[in-house]
Amino acid sequence: MFSAIARIFRTPDLRKKIGFTLGIVALFRLGSFIPAPFVDFGNVQACLAANQGTSGLYELVNLFSGGALLQLSVFALGIMPYITASIIVQLLRVVIPHFETLYKEGAAGQSKLTQYTRYLTIALGILQSTTLITVARSGALFGTSASSECSQLITNDAWYAIMLMVITMTAGTGVIMWMGEMITERGIGNGMSLLIFTSIAARFPNSLFSIGQQNGIDILLIVLAIGLVVVAAVVFVEQSQRRIPVQYAKRMVGRRTYGGNNTYIPIKVNMAGVVPVIFASSLLYLPALIAQFNQPAAGTEPLAWVTWITNNLTKGDHPLYMAMYFLLIVGFTYFYVAITFNPEEVADNMKKYGGFIPGIRAGRPTAEYLDYVLTRVTLPGALYLGLIALLPLIAFSAIGADQNFPFGGASILIIVGVGLETVKQIDSQLQQRHYEGLLR
Repeated sequence: MFSAIARIFRTPDLRKKIGFTLGIVALFRLGSFIPAPFVDFGNVQACLAANQGTSGLYELVNLFSGGALLQLSVFALGIMPYITASIIVQLLRVVIPHFETLYKEGAAGQSKLTQYTRYLTIALGILQSTTLITVARSGALFGTSASSECSQLITNDAWYAIMLMVITMTAGTGVIMWMGEMITERGIGNGMSLLIFTSIAARFPNSLFSIGQQNGIDILLIVLAIGLVVVAAVVFVEQSQRRIPVQYAKRMVGRRTYGGNNTYIPIKVNMAGVVPVIFASSLLYLPALIAQFNQPAAGTEPLAWVTWITNNLTKGDHPLYMAMYFLLIVGFTYFYVAITFNPEEVADNMKKYGGFIPGIRAGRPTAEYLDYVLTRVTLPGALYLGLIALLPLIAFSAIGADQNFPFGGASILIIVGVGLETVKQIDSQLQQRHYEGLLR
């Protein structure tokens, strides 16, 4: 292992790529601590110290921004607008035929879709930065129980100051998007994924330190042991797949013979990745967001439905919240897999090139068989996603840990997934230059 790592740094091209990637990551983390214009840095830090782990509605965005959101920094929005834009464009392929046509056109069409994603990212950046600044001005960024300092986070309420903050945060989103694309082009791995990985990994030490400080070293050791088991289980499931054998018949094209080889269709147990967890979290935030903007004036009684939402759908340790979260993740897993994997399209492509599944006729029977296998493989994947996503909530109710509990939810899925893909890319780069790669 150490010799393989030494080979990485002895290879000039690979060394430059890794150095470039680390440099961009360092700039990304630096921008997460630079406050936006007209932000009272002292009050923000005081509110963060007094309200650790109570990020409320914004915990997911704060997680993906590496804590930059609640600091109202230049990179406060993080990579979340780009993630949202990518998911929206992917879902619009089902609704808008033009998007599906562009996707099937190959590199030219997909570059056009990427351009649409960039435009939508900037639009979402403007919307989200405006919302964030509005909430910060109202004093509700750190919750309704926050101190008076948390209602004085912005030093200037003039229109030009607000506009400058919106422009700065939106420009920060554009810079992050450019950084991710530069890493993909000139560095190692997928740039956007690595930036998300960096944001989440940066919060691990603080989360573990707070658990040890609040619950003692014995609980911290138990959490670390559970974390190792969870990481091993996530690696096992993420690498698991159902391989459907496919044979291609021999065919003559001119004087050459094509086909006649055997291959397989890999259907992953967790084909949806972390997207269902993001969908479910975002959907559960909507009622709480609506209730937050319908809080009564001082001295008046709150509405009954606002009280019910506040008591049941804003606390992660509530049984109803956990049940709805789990069921939404299972439902969204099936929904997203149905969008991203089309059995009829796969069956048609196999039939076009003379491929067939042994024992299954080509055409519609193949599509039905693929749908049968996909439905049953997705069930354990959906249950697995739901259980992993509930781990931070269970830890929060059991030991009072931060809801951004490091060994569960979207964080561990992204950390393990991006880590595995990056290691594979480094391994393939090494194998191109040496007989041995990083992994044996």
